[in-house]
Amino acid sequence: MSEEFKVIDWQEAMDQCGDDEEFLRELLSDLRGEIDAQLVKIEDALKTVNDQSFLLIMRASHVIKGASSNLMCEQLRYTATNLEQGAAAANQIQIESSNTSALEAKTVAVKEMFEKLKTAVDKYKSFLESIQCDEE
Repeated sequence: MSEEFKVIDWQEAMDQCGDDEEFLRELLSDLRGEIDAQLVKIEDALKTVNDQSFLLIMRASHVIKGASSNLMCEQLRYTATNLEQGAAAANQIQIESSNTSALEAKTVAVKEMFEKLKTAVDKYKSFLESIQCDEE
């Protein structure tokens, strides 16, 4: 990542949850499950790129972006936003052009963005472990 973001802004997240730490922990645990589901969708879309792949990636990364934004998970929001924008750009090339080399380059870029998102997810999960936020 070119910029360093916190895994979570704990105080802001607590403010979002009315200073209810138990509720925040529950939401953070739920987010883990939602992220895992969306990552599977992105991985599947990247296995065999077709005319729907980038739309699926855009949707899945948008879900991660929105949920992580609500819980002040800055790294997840940042990397999911980048992936969503990258997939949108690749989708635009796919719709407007028959330039396969440009599409291939964008596909590589999207895969790199996905790897950055997965790194942010790993950091998020490590954070959850560090605060003993167990899976349900």
